[in-house]
Amino acid sequence: MTNIIEARGLVKHYGEVKALDGLDVSVPEGTILGLLGPNGAGKTTAVSILTTLTSADAGSATVAGADVFSSPGEVRKRIGLSGQYAAVDEHLTGFENLDMIGRLYRLGKVTSRQRARELLDRFDLADAADRPVKTYSGGMRRRLDLAGALVAETPVLFLDEPTSGLDPRSRIELWAIIGELVARGTTLLLTTQYLEEADRLADDILVIDHGKAIAHGTANRLKDMVGGERIEVTVGDHDLSNARSVMSTFSLGEMQVDERNRHLVVPVSGGAAALTQALRSLDGAGVEVRDVMLRRPTLDDVFLTLTGHAAEEEESVEELV
Repeated sequence: MTNIIEARGLVKHYGEVKALDGLDVSVPEGTILGLLGPNGAGKTTAVSILTTLTSADAGSATVAGADVFSSPGEVRKRIGLSGQYAAVDEHLTGFENLDMIGRLYRLGKVTSRQRARELLDRFDLADAADRPVKTYSGGMRRRLDLAGALVAETPVLFLDEPTSGLDPRSRIELWAIIGELVARGTTLLLTTQYLEEADRLADDILVIDHGKAIAHGTANRLKDMVGGERIEVTVGDHDLSNARSVMSTFSLGEMQVDERNRHLVVPVSGGAAALTQALRSLDGAGVEVRDVMLRRPTLDDVFLTLTGHAAEEEESVEELV
């Protein structure tokens, strides 16, 4: 399968901070790559370089057959982009914003207007189409910005945390739209802080931290790297210390402890048998178990194991530049 996005050895410095440190990215045509990592890992910097908004200090990259560094104009013709923050003109109406984007892509007057109306309806903005965007809510602005990325029906889309700020219903609707686009052959690079989103949408996931790729594969493959199952248990008000002591004898790795909610997540092997034995041991130690479950690893577990911290920790360097 041909890679429609291909980058090798991307390096980017912001002063003394190395935002990207030799990053490689490959996305086969007609697939979705989820670019995941803690805040500050370099996700937005990578997207900015691949969409020609930022120059790299070193490396090479092509998008849809055009060289990102020597032919940025050709790249822009072939991509759609929605960044972390809605890039819309608040003095224009929703319709005028989308119509303007169509004109900039040289779609022509008739096609631009037709696409604007189609997308306003698709993103549930038809009733507000002729209102100035400055009267829109934050969620409405976000949906309008996402609609703008789809106006030209380009072969490649870059969506940088596309559902940030959307309510659950709008998020699910956008997932459906993304699925339709990819089914028609669109290639998508997606960054997200919602691990459920990557789990549901991405064909492939690239995990980066401190500007470097640290894992690559399908969601299931990454979960298999972490291995085993997890027992999650919530205990009584004064039982956390005893529960921690008991569960440490079952733990195969780092045990996560939420002291405020008296909640433990313990990596184990043995499935239901391990759960049964753990419950017997907790009961024998006089620990009150208020809630318990056995589950497979999630992408949250992958993050914690690979990076040592959760996906939403740390202040992002790329948000500061």
